[in-house]
Amino acid sequence: MALNAYLTLGRSGLRVSPFCLGAMTFGPDLGWGSSVEESTAILDRYLEKGGNFIDTANIYTRGHSEKILGDHIGRVPSKRHRVVIATKFFSNLFASDPNGGGSGRKSMIAALDESLRRLQTDYIDLYWMHCYDVHTPIEETMRALDDMVRAGKVRYIGFSDTPAWKVAQAQMLAQFKGWSPLVALQIEYSLMERTVEGELVPMAQELGLGITPWSPLKGGVLSGKYTRENAGKVKAARGARVEDNLTEKAYSLIDVLQKVAKEQDTTVARVALAWVQSRPGVASTIIGARTLEQLDNNLGALEVKLTPQQVAALNEASKPTLDFPAAFVQNAPVFMHPGLSVNGITAPPLAIQPKNDSERW
Repeated sequence: MALNAYLTLGRSGLRVSPFCLGAMTFGPDLGWGSSVEESTAILDRYLEKGGNFIDTANIYTRGHSEKILGDHIGRVPSKRHRVVIATKFFSNLFASDPNGGGSGRKSMIAALDESLRRLQTDYIDLYWMHCYDVHTPIEETMRALDDMVRAGKVRYIGFSDTPAWKVAQAQMLAQFKGWSPLVALQIEYSLMERTVEGELVPMAQELGLGITPWSPLKGGVLSGKYTRENAGKVKAARGARVEDNLTEKAYSLIDVLQKVAKEQDTTVARVALAWVQSRPGVASTIIGARTLEQLDNNLGALEVKLTPQQVAALNEASKPTLDFPAAFVQNAPVFMHPGLSVNGITAPPLAIQPKNDSERW
């Protein structure tokens, strides 16, 4: 698969690359991101290889990420029209303003205007709600998003890090009201984070949302940098976020990743990314890079085609503990209609066959 093997995002006509370039690391403002020069070099390499989907947020590196994109892409029409720019609203950039965050109409409109200014563009291709706001009625959020689409300032909308029941409520509300529907769902998804397969993934598939996983390498844990052999010897740039996840289960998974990588003559990171991109419901996986070398290594995952045996081995090593309803279906298939398949689990035939149709439930 090539980076320019574009696919449609969810139930929409928006065509995006199979790998989305995450811009969370653009800007050195937080002490660990890429310089402006490094960021623009990464952008150019991604675009040269055919990529067209870039994801950022109004708070990434305190807004500098959007500014870098605006300076390099937004103000250049030939680049801007070719690129799908996604950004997010929600978090409060100005802590002293009680309406500076959340998903209320006042906050959303202010956040959109500021993002448009930093990005130096007239419209956002995909506008995400960054996370669920328990204080704002979902009707208010969805109506405000629809108004933004009707005003031409936003092309498509999506949700990030929101419970499945709330996403479903929002999507049904949009359908019944004739408002702009959600087309995508951004969630953490990796070999180390598969609990989303319980409700979020099947919900997205059912409601026509293209999944765009974030942190597919679990913040670098699955980058290949950390192994059982060098445990405790490699300093993690992101500190506890990485180190707390380097458990025995993680090392067992990394052992399998190393074995598969050797069989494929590739890297651990590429295997981990290839697994995520091949999952049901996944549209475009968000990859991050602080250097050109990291970008090139990650993009190489598009050339990796895992065998069924390798996928099975990775699935077994990363098998999640799922809550209801997946656990219910898995542990009590007798309550499912014979032959019904849910989350890859198929109910077996009835142990006692009814004598006639009147005895069927």
